[in-house]
Amino acid sequence: MTPGTAPGGDESQRPRRPSLRGDMPDLLGDPDPADRIAIAHATASALLRAGRADDASPGTTERLVRLADQVGLDELAELWRESGPGTLPGTMWSLYLLRSWVHRNGPEASRLFAAGQQMAEVSTAVAGVEQPPGPREVAALGDAILTRAFDGDFATTLERASAFCRVIASGRAYVADDALDDERDRQIRLARGNLRMAEELEQAAGLWRRQELH
Repeated sequence: MTPGTAPGGDESQRPRRPSLRGDMPDLLGDPDPADRIAIAHATASALLRAGRADDASPGTTERLVRLADQVGLDELAELWRESGPGTLPGTMWSLYLLRSWVHRNGPEASRLFAAGQQMAEVSTAVAGVEQPPGPREVAALGDAILTRAFDGDFATTLERASAFCRVIASGRAYVADDALDDERDRQIRLARGNLRMAEELEQAAGLWRRQELH
């Protein structure tokens, strides 16, 4: 998932990548867990600070929303995923993972959301997906969640993402009822993962409000 070259092949017109990866070569070559943790926290904090700065340049938020498209989801996983729940890098990883999933798997995401919204009405309202929830609508939600993370109330944004995960989990439970054994087991396992992410995002929202999410 590398950014495309501008028309005419002029490299000077390529989209400018956010400054996230400056420490990555040292990170990948250094197995010290303490260094990994320090870099994860530093980059997540710098990214969020850059997006929320009063003097951020035009287009900054859009570039940050599309960060995983530019540097690669695997790169973000290498950088942040192991930080775990209850941390800023772990939380940012969850938000980018969620956006990538709804963009890559729009038909599945919209089908599961539609199936789950009748069983999770409160979470459906909090998630705020436009109706009817098609692939375009769930993709728009993924973009909106990350956009508001940078220019809105971060805790409320995390709660919105959490609500979306809860609706998806309910949708998987609904689908599992009519599925064959292997598919039923898969949907149940994934539903548990969705609920776990929902709980972690809720926890992160509370930590952010107490200024304890680092």
